[in-house]
Amino acid sequence: MNITLKTESEIDMIRESSLLVSRTLGMISEEIKPGVITLTLDKLAEQFIQDNGGIPAFKNYKSSPDSDPFPYTLCVSLNEEVVHGFPGKDKILQEGDIVSIDCGVLKNGFYGDSAFTFPVGQITPEKELLLQTTRESLYEGIQKAIAGNRIGDVGYAIQHFVESKGYSVVVEMVGHGVGVKLHEPPEVPNYGKKGQGVLLKEGMVIAIEPMINMGKRHIRQAKDGWTIYTADRNPSAHFEHTIVVRKQKAEVLSSFEFIKEEFCRNTSSLQPQIVDE
Repeated sequence: MNITLKTESEIDMIRESSLLVSRTLGMISEEIKPGVITLTLDKLAEQFIQDNGGIPAFKNYKSSPDSDPFPYTLCVSLNEEVVHGFPGKDKILQEGDIVSIDCGVLKNGFYGDSAFTFPVGQITPEKELLLQTTRESLYEGIQKAIAGNRIGDVGYAIQHFVESKGYSVVVEMVGHGVGVKLHEPPEVPNYGKKGQGVLLKEGMVIAIEPMINMGKRHIRQAKDGWTIYTADRNPSAHFEHTIVVRKQKAEVLSSFEFIKEEFCRNTSSLQPQIVDE
């Protein structure tokens, strides 16, 4: 496994790409409301990224040489869709939905990646709690992403937190390294055992992205070859940050600060402090 430690100048470029992703999610958050056609969100995101000097990272991405390319800028996953959902002209946001928007950007030769799950209008208390717990689990994992810990410490923190609340962790879909490729080593599972897995070193850049189900952990893949949904059709939530491993506290390179405040309530106290170097 060839894990590349990033220089400070490379981290700066990943931060720039990650913040463009964050600004894109912020722009999209202004549009999240009942009646919105999800394909419209995709077109807005593509134009915004291009206008700001970036390239949509997901569009035409292939998960393997033989796979069909992903045809959109955004992954738009509604309710029971876990990740990799297609936007579409017939896929319209409805009151009470939850929608995960996952976005990636390539800029100056480096990638950024982040995701946020939005409530659409008024959602049930059960869905609200799922979103809150998944957001909190992301920061539980980030707090363990420090030099000297291991990947298993990150996964254990996420898994222990969400399972203690009665939710389940998707095990087939994991986080990943980020750099000159969208997906680099190491894999970053949202489950694990303390003290096991790859040793975290300063300068490793990884995307931590809990995918948490209200029901059972089991998933299925749709006929489109991309969309992943829960086998029991219960809702799922997904939050993601790109971070760099530091000695004392992880530095979060992406940000939720551009997202409308109404979507980020109760999360400001969870954001880890950026390390002063």
